Amino acid sequence: MEIREFEKNLETHDVSVVGDDENFETLADSMICDPSSKLVSRGFSVPASPEDIVLFINTGASTSIDLESGVKFLADEFFEGGNTFQTEELISGGGDCSFIYQSARLGNFGYRIENLPPGDYVVDLHFVEMINILGPKGMRVFNVYMQEEKVLDHFDIYSVVGSNKPLHLVDSRVIVLDDGLLLLKFEGVLGSPIVSAICVRRAPKASAPHQNNGYVVCKNCSAEMEYPLAQMNDVRMRLVAKYEKTVEDLKETLKRKTDECYESWMSWTSANEELEKTRSELFKKTFHANSLEQSLEKQYVKLKDVSAKYEHDKRSWTMAIDGLERKVKVMKRKHSELSRDAHDCVDSIPDLSKMVFAVQTLVEQCDHLKMKCHEEQLKRRKLHNELQEAKGNIRVFCRCRPLGKAEAGCASVVDFDAAKDGELGIHGNGSSKKTFKFDRVYTPKDDQVEVFSDAAPMIVSVLDGYNVCIFAYGQTGTGKTFTMEGTKENRGVNYRTLEELFNVASERAETYTYTISVSVLEVYNEQIRDLLATETSKKLEIKQDPEGLHHIPGVVEAKVENIQQVWNVLQQGSRARAVGSNNVNEHSSRSHCMLCVMVRAKNLLTEECTKSKLWLVDLAGSERLAKTDAQGDRLKEAQNINSSLSALGDVISALANKSSHIPYRNSKLTHILQDSLGGDSKTLMFVQISPSDQDLSETLSSLNFATRVRGVDLGPARKQVDTSELQKAKMMLEKARQESRSKEEALKKLEENLHNLENKNKSKDQIYKSQLDRIRELENQLEQKALVHLQFEKQVSALSEKLKLKDTSCSHLQQEVTDLEKELRVRIQQSESSSLHLQNKIKEVEDEVMVHGKHPIPMVVFGSGPVNYSRTKPPLSKDETAEHRILRSLNSARRASQGPAPMNESEFQSRKKRLSGTTEIENNRFRHSDPPKAVPRTMTTAQRAAINRIKTARDPVQGIKEKDNKKRIWSR
Repeated sequence: MEIREFEKNLETHDVSVVGDDENFETLADSMICDPSSKLVSRGFSVPASPEDIVLFINTGASTSIDLESGVKFLADEFFEGGNTFQTEELISGGGDCSFIYQSARLGNFGYRIENLPPGDYVVDLHFVEMINILGPKGMRVFNVYMQEEKVLDHFDIYSVVGSNKPLHLVDSRVIVLDDGLLLLKFEGVLGSPIVSAICVRRAPKASAPHQNNGYVVCKNCSAEMEYPLAQMNDVRMRLVAKYEKTVEDLKETLKRKTDECYESWMSWTSANEELEKTRSELFKKTFHANSLEQSLEKQYVKLKDVSAKYEHDKRSWTMAIDGLERKVKVMKRKHSELSRDAHDCVDSIPDLSKMVFAVQTLVEQCDHLKMKCHEEQLKRRKLHNELQEAKGNIRVFCRCRPLGKAEAGCASVVDFDAAKDGELGIHGNGSSKKTFKFDRVYTPKDDQVEVFSDAAPMIVSVLDGYNVCIFAYGQTGTGKTFTMEGTKENRGVNYRTLEELFNVASERAETYTYTISVSVLEVYNEQIRDLLATETSKKLEIKQDPEGLHHIPGVVEAKVENIQQVWNVLQQGSRARAVGSNNVNEHSSRSHCMLCVMVRAKNLLTEECTKSKLWLVDLAGSERLAKTDAQGDRLKEAQNINSSLSALGDVISALANKSSHIPYRNSKLTHILQDSLGGDSKTLMFVQISPSDQDLSETLSSLNFATRVRGVDLGPARKQVDTSELQKAKMMLEKARQESRSKEEALKKLEENLHNLENKNKSKDQIYKSQLDRIRELENQLEQKALVHLQFEKQVSALSEKLKLKDTSCSHLQQEVTDLEKELRVRIQQSESSSLHLQNKIKEVEDEVMVHGKHPIPMVVFGSGPVNYSRTKPPLSKDETAEHRILRSLNSARRASQGPAPMNESEFQSRKKRLSGTTEIENNRFRHSDPPKAVPRTMTTAQRAAINRIKTARDPVQGIKEKDNKKRIWSR
């Protein structure tokens, strides 16, 4: 009677269970193998009696920490295998000591704790998911063993509490034997195990079991009703019987749906194979179409080139034919005029035979003289060429600056009387006068234009492919920088040289293309500096290429296209150059400034390419330390300048003496100028001097150095050429001319007209015939090229038609592939929807059955939901285990078909930041499982072959390839 009233009350009132979160407990209980332990979703709290803690290991930590409460956190030790991982992210709910969750040990590893007293212990494990913070579930699944017994089975932290939240396994009892050894092992199932802390406590004394009474709460009136245990057990048995029948029905439905899923899987597999075949055929067709398109483009380019060449040849031959026609008309007109003149001469001279004989004699004499004159001209030209080649020596121009305002009381020691002949006189302290000979001497009145006019012919050599070097040498304050750079109103050699380069390059634009780039360097304190570089700390060194030429890697080469860009580059380099003041010069250059102009030329007719280099060097002035009174940095600069100029003098002396060793490497300056001083270029030197008597010693030193430079032989040796035969030929030619003038003008005209008239007529007739033949030949060639042009046009049209057909076939194939993909998606969606619906039903029933069999104390809920009776999960039967395997296979197949979840950029960067601190290589892809297995049934031969192919696909390499192919299919 009481049981009936209890059932009636439960049916009448809508009640709910009062207790903890059932989903968390159910999921946690399914992973715990030790009934004495449990999972708690909270962090570590300092116990009231910390003396019970035997050992607390903070895994992954490098140092130990002692708390005031008496708890000591040891550094990570006793481990075997694995890697450490640490993070700076905040762990929410970390308890009193959240820092223990910011480090962990990762991988397949174990802990071997020795020397423990025998007895019972309690082990607490602390976990947190700090790596796969974005999930999904199942990315990290592992087992935990204590003393070779499993305490956690398929443990998944993320599925229980999510990421960055602590999970605490408490009260896991272990027994330590007489050997005092405690073994912990973490073994990965999927992914790598992870643990943040291990706490070993003494086991508390056993207490009497506490039993909680069950009760229900009415949802309508909130009244609590307590019932005896026997009554609830009876109700529970009835409900279990009721749901067992429902489970049997659902098993039959599951078997039927499993067969349908298996057939759908097989159909999907065959459709996927057909799709792969179609895709491979489409790829082959696309590749073939692309190859045809490329060949068509090549044919089109070739045809375009032939057409352009045909048009160019047509214009050139048309112009040539027009020119020949004009010449033929002129020759006909001259022929008629000569014929008339000949007849007039014949009629006007009575004694023609005598005069003809005399004229022939004179003509023979004249021809003999012409032959000798021609021979002498050839000899003279040869001698002139040899003389020009002999000028390969360093050419030296001397320039003297005017006296400055500060030198008003000084006398001039320079004599310019023979300056036009290249001679310069220097008056010494006494009455003696010393004369120097140079290629050119400039007075203070000569301006920048005259100075550059003598150096301009060397500029053409740069455009012709020769290396040229122009440098200025002299005492400080003599105007070297003015000569080389000048001012904006009065440009120097550098600017005018580049201006001349652009002018000549523009004149040759029809036959040559030029590319000009400029680099500005300086040698300061024996260090090479790039004046155009933004980063001045970079160290530059001189290197030698395989061809033996010297270059400086890393130098900025500014490409210039007009003279304004040139001036900007020169101004930038001038501003960056090191200058200073001393007692001699207020704006003294403290470095050797070197302007390098690279010219790359290409001959459009012969396709010949040249690369030449032009060095424009403004050397720092030589200084006498006693006169400049330099100190500190100026003293060091002066010493380095004099040292480099002294090294230059040593090189010049060695070259003049034809020494076997030339000391180019004694200084950075001579090392850079090795190609210019070693005979591989044409070299010009400006020696700058001061006219003041106060600078007499420096002036004589500069002129003596310039004289030695002028004596250096860089080209072939000079040869003395005897020109007496040429003078005799000129005298004989002049005498013959006087004799020929004494003859009568009429005889000369007659001799010229009668002797050459017939020959000219014959030669002109032959030339006219040959030109006509040439015109006919050109017309034939034009016709042939026109036919070739028509043939190419036909080929292009045919290829275009073929390409259109290929495009049409490709579009049809793509449409078929699209239709197959749509059909496949529909099938998969239908299969997934039915499987998902069935899975939800099975899961509900399974949860109800599991809950009904767990709780020994009844906690009943009547209404639409299941009834839970126990927290202890009973072992599954064989049928239920098979059902779980089928459900897992269905879920795995569904996840494999859907592919990985998309990840935005912020999530990707956050995960990459955490993974950068560990050596573990996490597998972030979804698991790949086999297709669902069907219940035993009769299969055909074709179905068995399909199953064998699926099993073969379980090979790791083949499985990865299959998964990549599926991703590519669904990514479209």
